[in-house]
Amino acid sequence: MEILKKLLHEQLRLLREERNWSLEDLSRKTQIGIEKLTSYENGNLVPSTSTILKLSNVLEVPVSNLLDGLQGN
Repeated sequence: MEILKKLLHEQLRLLREERNWSLEDLSRKTQIGIEKLTSYENGNLVPSTSTILKLSNVLEVPVSNLLDGLQGN
């Protein structure tokens, strides 16, 4: 679980920043609160499977792109 938290938050932040989206933008698009998104990006909280699916849909990337770091490290 620790590995998932560390790598997911890095990917999530990277994908959001690549799109030049603020946390507010991502929150609006996903209907996920800014506080939760901040916790995901800081690695303090691991999103549920359904939340990961929602994030991947909004970010327009396969779920594997959010979890890529798991295989790489």
